[in-house]
Amino acid sequence: MLLGWASCYAFSKGKRQHRGIPLSSSLLWLHRQEGCHIFSRPPRTLLSPALEVGHSLLHVGIIPLTTRSIGAIIILTMGKIRVAVAGVGNCASALVQGIEYYKNHPDEKVGILFENIGGYQVTDVEIVAAFDVDERKVGQDLSEAIFAPPNNTEKLCDVPTMGVKVQMGPVFDGVPEHLKSFVKVAKEKPVDVGLVLKETGTDVLVNLIPTGSKEATRYYAQQAIEIAKVAFINGIPELVVSDDKFEELAIKNRVPMIGDDFKSQLGATILNRALLKLCLQRGVKIDRVYQLNYAGNTDFVNLVFRGASKHLTKETALRSLLPYETDIATSFAYVANQKDRKIARIEIEGRKWGGAPLRISVELSVNDSADAAGVMIDMIRCAKLALDRGVGGRLVSVCAYYAKHPPIQYDDEEAFKMLQEFIEGRRER
Repeated sequence: MLLGWASCYAFSKGKRQHRGIPLSSSLLWLHRQEGCHIFSRPPRTLLSPALEVGHSLLHVGIIPLTTRSIGAIIILTMGKIRVAVAGVGNCASALVQGIEYYKNHPDEKVGILFENIGGYQVTDVEIVAAFDVDERKVGQDLSEAIFAPPNNTEKLCDVPTMGVKVQMGPVFDGVPEHLKSFVKVAKEKPVDVGLVLKETGTDVLVNLIPTGSKEATRYYAQQAIEIAKVAFINGIPELVVSDDKFEELAIKNRVPMIGDDFKSQLGATILNRALLKLCLQRGVKIDRVYQLNYAGNTDFVNLVFRGASKHLTKETALRSLLPYETDIATSFAYVANQKDRKIARIEIEGRKWGGAPLRISVELSVNDSADAAGVMIDMIRCAKLALDRGVGGRLVSVCAYYAKHPPIQYDDEEAFKMLQEFIEGRRER
């Protein structure tokens, strides 16, 4: 799998010869070679004025070539990650705005878990294609469409014209009856999604369409994995990455998958899991868990009427931590004037020493879509890193840390260690 191009300088008898060579394996290959030294930045004395201006110089390695030469200097450059989004709703808006925010604030680190994933920065993510079905978004530049109704997430920053036109996607089961008063379906003919992904040179497709869109989600997954052969991230609770048929398809086409359903940056699920683990570690017997989530975006309208898969992913994420059966319930409500501000109430009832009762009550208030974008940005970079390494199929470690319903559930601390091992190249997937 071609990682990129390197500039190679061979020193022999005091003379320097230059040649461009393609690198056909991960950057981490360099770390493992005997006699190779990796620097975070190129030593100034080794650089040549002839290097192309504009490339981001990330790593330099000195590798002995022959007994007569001192070595070769390998200078790697990393490009952009070309991303397509299916569904230009609040989550897409938060992602686009966030990328622009960090471009405008290059020294800002708040909200970023990993500054660098395989050489890729947050600002290396570039949206090159977008699909939606709403007439107020289709045909518009993405910079305008992310602020079009019914989107109502909080504004993080201004976004300049991007030159990316939102294209008409297939409707399938994406606009059920209860969403028709919010979504005005465009009359345009749907585009060939697989063809668009190919023409735009997309690396990663992120699925952000409404919960419950089983047919539409599988269409986008098939177009990405089989037709365009690009990485697929499933941000909604339709179980695609957990489906063995799609796993076989992804392995066959050597493209990675991540999902299912975002485990938000600091949302109700991750907070609830932390509280449950604390109770278990302190000897508390958990008898009852209740989680109520409410907001005023269209996702919550949809969850009220078509939230079965969301109940499944949330409750599975909680039950997987407990060594015994207990009463767990999740619920959703739509409160229009909350807009994209989600409030979650978590209640845990249990017993401690001598059977004494215990009750924990917590309230969390978050920007719902920014919470999703905060993990989406890492999932995208991990997907591209897997592509660079030629790894296809489920990225188990990435799924375990960032998804509510990964193929295999792990404790969050263990999942984080697995994720770090994947990023560092010590774990294949």
